[in-house]
Amino acid sequence: MTALHLRGVVLPEDEPRELWIVNGRIRTEPVPGARTIVDGGYLLPGLVDAHCHIGLGAHGPLPLDEAITDAETDRDAGTLLIRDCGVPIDNRPLQERADLPRIVRAGRHLARPKRYLPAIGKELDDPALLPDAVREQAEAGDGWVKLVGDWIDRGVGDLAPLWSDDVLAEAIEVAHRHGARVTAHVFGEDALPGLIGAGIDCIEHGTGLRADTIQEMARRGTALVPTLINIENFPGFADAASKYPDYAKHMRELYAGVRETVGAAIEAGIPVYAGTDAGGGIAHGRLADEVEALHAVGMPAVDALGAASWLARDWLGFTGLREGAAADVLAYETDPRADLGVLRAPKRIVLRGAVVG
Repeated sequence: MTALHLRGVVLPEDEPRELWIVNGRIRTEPVPGARTIVDGGYLLPGLVDAHCHIGLGAHGPLPLDEAITDAETDRDAGTLLIRDCGVPIDNRPLQERADLPRIVRAGRHLARPKRYLPAIGKELDDPALLPDAVREQAEAGDGWVKLVGDWIDRGVGDLAPLWSDDVLAEAIEVAHRHGARVTAHVFGEDALPGLIGAGIDCIEHGTGLRADTIQEMARRGTALVPTLINIENFPGFADAASKYPDYAKHMRELYAGVRETVGAAIEAGIPVYAGTDAGGGIAHGRLADEVEALHAVGMPAVDALGAASWLARDWLGFTGLREGAAADVLAYETDPRADLGVLRAPKRIVLRGAVVG
C-alpha cells in the first residue's frame, strides 16, 4: 500500500504540520515515496455523531442495505465515528466494512410496554427486570447501554419516568461492573434526579434540565448530548398530541426554553457533545447543522467543533491526529473555526487510512 502525505494546519493544536499515513495509521516522521493528497488548508480528526441510529428509519427497523446507505451518507458528510444510540436490528455487519464509519453500538433501547415508540426497544413487563436487561445489553454492545428515561404516560397524560430510583441505581451499577456506560433518553424534568443520582454517564436531549440538575451533572461530570436539531420537532410532537393537552403544553414549554437550558449546561461546564439523532425523524448527514446549533445556543465555535471531533473522540476512547493514531482525517480549504459551515464541504476524507472522498 502506498503511503499518503498531508500538509496543513492541524486542529486543535493550530500548528502547521505534515502527516503521513501508513497501514491505516498516522505517522509524524517522513515516509519516503509517500503520495501527497493534501497540500494546504486545515486538517481535522474525523467528525463524530454522538447520537445516531444506523438501522432505524421513519417507520421502524431498516434492512441492512438501507442502513448501509445511511452510514455512507454520514461518511460522505465527514462523520467517521458514530455512537449508535440504540437500534432494533443487529448492525454489527456494518462494523466489518472498512469503507463505513466506525460504529460504537449501544444495543437496543430498554423501555416499558407502551412507553416508547413501538417495535424499537426491548420492552420489560416488570421494571425489576431492568438490571438483568442492562447486563444483557452491556454484554452485547460496545460499551454503552441505552435506557428510555421518560415518555408519555397515557394514564397521566404527560411525560413521566419509567423506572424507580432504586432500580436505576442497581441497573447502572450492573452496567459499570460489566464495563459499560449508560445513557438515557429524557425530555422532561421528573426523571432526571433519579438518573443522575444513580450515576448515569450521559443524558440524551435533556430539555428538562433545571438549575439543580445542571449543577449536579456538572459536579459529577455527567455528559449531555442535546440533539438540538431533533428538538426542532417538539412543536410537531405537541400538535400531534391533541388527546393529551398537558403533554402538548409541556412539550411546547420545553421547546421554548431549550436555548436557555442548553446554554446554562454549557456555561456550567457540563461536557456537551454533538449528536443529530439521525434515523427516524432526522435525516443522516446533518452533523454540521448540529454543530452550528450548539454554537447558536452559546458554545464557542472552537468548542462546538471539538464537541463533534477531537473532544468527542476522546470521550469515546479514540484519539486525534497523533503518532500511531487511526488515520481518520478530514481536510478543509479554510478554517472551520471561523465558519462552521465549512464542515459541509470537506475537500478530502480519509477513513482508516484510505481516501473515501
